[in-house]
Amino acid sequence: MAAKPRFRKDTADTSAPTPASAPAPASVSDETHPVDQTLPPVKMFTSGLQHVAAMYAGVVAPPMIVGPAVGLNARDTAFLMGASLFTAGIATLLQTIGFWKIGARLPFVNGVSFAGVTPMVAIGRERGAEGISVIFGAIIVASVLGFVLTPYFSKLVRFFPPVVTGTVITLIGVSLLPVAFNWSQGGNATADDYGSMKNIGMAGLTLLIVLVLRKVLRGFLQQIAILLGLVVGTLVAIPLNMTDFGAIKDAGLVGFPTPFHFGAPQFEIAAIISMCIVMLVCMTESTADMLALGKIVDRPADERVIEGGLRADTLGSAISPFFNGFMCSAFAQNIGLVAMTKVRSRFVVAAGGAILILLGLCPVLASVIALVPLPVLGGAGIVLFGSVAASGIQTLATAALEKGENALIVAAAVGIGLIPIAAPQFYHAFPSDLLVVLDSGISTGCVVAIVLNLAFNHWGGKGSSARLLPQARVGE
Repeated sequence: MAAKPRFRKDTADTSAPTPASAPAPASVSDETHPVDQTLPPVKMFTSGLQHVAAMYAGVVAPPMIVGPAVGLNARDTAFLMGASLFTAGIATLLQTIGFWKIGARLPFVNGVSFAGVTPMVAIGRERGAEGISVIFGAIIVASVLGFVLTPYFSKLVRFFPPVVTGTVITLIGVSLLPVAFNWSQGGNATADDYGSMKNIGMAGLTLLIVLVLRKVLRGFLQQIAILLGLVVGTLVAIPLNMTDFGAIKDAGLVGFPTPFHFGAPQFEIAAIISMCIVMLVCMTESTADMLALGKIVDRPADERVIEGGLRADTLGSAISPFFNGFMCSAFAQNIGLVAMTKVRSRFVVAAGGAILILLGLCPVLASVIALVPLPVLGGAGIVLFGSVAASGIQTLATAALEKGENALIVAAAVGIGLIPIAAPQFYHAFPSDLLVVLDSGISTGCVVAIVLNLAFNHWGGKGSSARLLPQARVGE
């Protein structure tokens, strides 16, 4: 069996022979893995805040879409946004700190899943004022069922060799880039200034600022270059009238997401089935995200880690509706931040989870974060999401693409996974229930890669599957 990986802070030469009588240095075997290390309080807070800044728009966007669609007024929609921040913080703490067999214990950020937006809007529109209660009821049932299925679902990890994981990680990054491009144009396609030179110029300036800061800064300041870039970009945007201070004026100092603010959850079979499909999609994407993050932080995500991570996902999603939040899953954009900054501590992300909870309890603080214009966020997002795609390409470099049909597997999976990005209306004639899966390039690409890997490398007795299995589990 392989020994547990050892970690050292220095790079001193250790090749010289050690006398038999000399004891092995305790620091080599006892040193804490970077994932489990803590940072000084100031670094912990600022690095955690950087994670929050990177994912804030992604957390509040789903309630901004679902709220008006189900007939909620502006005040109730703002309440949903605060509740989503609060529940994202809870889910992130479950994932990073965890307890019992719950939590991947990786620097893993959780928040509201975009996969559920379309079906939730459909549920709400069909049921009027009671739509939000039906949505919450369906999420609770789907999450509980997902929690029960987790031990079985996590066993799929053996079907994720490098040819599959590299493909999926690349698709995660590429699938997120259109989000950054949309933010760079202004975020609202109906706005008069959408795609204006002003918006795109601000995104380009922010991108340039981040790149320059990464080049000239050193140490901790280099690690928080994204956060500094967002701050500088926002300051530049203020005299250009690209920031909205109205949210701060209208925000209260304290606001708790009252349990079942919109009434008791209601349970309808059709809505439950829709959200169960969304849950399977979220579990598939979270599995791929955990495998990606495990490679980035040098702690491969084995079956046990994935099982704990999926339990945290499903438990966080089950708790979320009690506080008026939606289904939670992994936020891939924060994986890019980990890859770029090289800050691997899960406690940094836990600090970000605590900040999210604080933002959910203090609307005025949440509105301060919301001052960051979307074009500024888009410029930084190009670097973040591109880093994820680069990590996928690195993984594919180890996937023996010259052997068998591995290159064909990657070509087909990436091609099909890019359909929702390159041709968003490609599946417009398909049943709406299928669109939950088909509109996610990550999910479709993942499924295609797994099936083709089975077909070419496992079935038919080629005997190549053994060479393509994932790396040995940590601790084996």
